[in-house]
Amino acid sequence: MLKALALIAALAVPSAALAQTASTPTPIQVMIIGTFHFDNPGQDLNNVEIDPVTTPAKQAELAAVAEALARFHPTAVAVEREAADPATLLDHRYPAFTPAMLQTIADERYQVGYRLAHNEGLERVYAIDEQGGEGRRDYFPFDKVSDWFTAHHREAEFAALNVQITDYTADLAARQRTETLGALLYDTNRPDHPVHGSLDFYYSLLAFGDGVEQPGAELNAGWYERNARIFVKLMTVARPGDRIVVVYGAGHAYWLRHFVQNTPGFELVDPLPYLAGT
Repeated sequence: MLKALALIAALAVPSAALAQTASTPTPIQVMIIGTFHFDNPGQDLNNVEIDPVTTPAKQAELAAVAEALARFHPTAVAVEREAADPATLLDHRYPAFTPAMLQTIADERYQVGYRLAHNEGLERVYAIDEQGGEGRRDYFPFDKVSDWFTAHHREAEFAALNVQITDYTADLAARQRTETLGALLYDTNRPDHPVHGSLDFYYSLLAFGDGVEQPGAELNAGWYERNARIFVKLMTVARPGDRIVVVYGAGHAYWLRHFVQNTPGFELVDPLPYLAGT
C-alpha cells in the first residue's frame, strides 16, 4: 500500500509542475534601443550636433539597422511620444507614416521606430512618453540644482561632474563622420557605456544639497518617477508573448532596462547581437 501511494505521489509531481507551467503567461520580451537625437532638438542638458541622416548614405545605414532589428520579429514598437489618447496609447502620428517621410524627417522615432514597424507590417505602435510642464510635475528640475550650486559657490564641482558628458558628446560628434549609425547605436547601448550605462552622474548630484534643501535628491526622484511612469504605460499595452522594441532617448535606457529586468513577466533582450556589424 505504501509503495502504491509513493508511486502516485511521484507521478503527481510532474503533472502539477506541468499544470503550473501551462498557466504561466509567456514572458513579454522587450528590447530597449537607446538613441541620440537625430534631429538636433537641443532639449537636453548636453546636446550633440548630428549630421543629416536623410542623405542616401545614412539612409542605407538606417535600412541596415531596421533589417537587423527585424530578426527579433517584433510584435509592437513603442516610442518617445505622448499619446493623444491615453486610453489606447497608440501613436497618433504613425498611421500617416509613409516611407517617403524618411527622406525629409530626421526624427529617430521615424527613422528607427516607424521604419521598423512599417517594414514588419505592424499596426501596434505606441506612444508611451510621460512629460512634465505647466500644471504638471517637473521631472527634471535641474534649475533648482543649478541655483543651489551657484548659491553655494560649487560651480566648479558641477563642471567636473559634467565633463564626462561633454567629452562624450564631443566624441560622438566626431565619430559620426567616420562610423555608421548602426555602429554608433551599438556603442550607445552597451551596458558598460560610460554615460548611458550607469547612474554615476545622477547619483553624484545627490551631493548638491544640505539639511534644508536637497535639489539633487529631488532631481533623482523626478527622473526615476518619469521613467517609472513610462514603463507603466508600456506594461499597460504589452500582451503575453509580445516582442516589443522600445525606441527612446539614450538617457532613459538605464532605468527602462532596470524596470524590464526587475518586473515579473518581462524579459530584457540585448540589442547588441542584433546591432553588431550594422
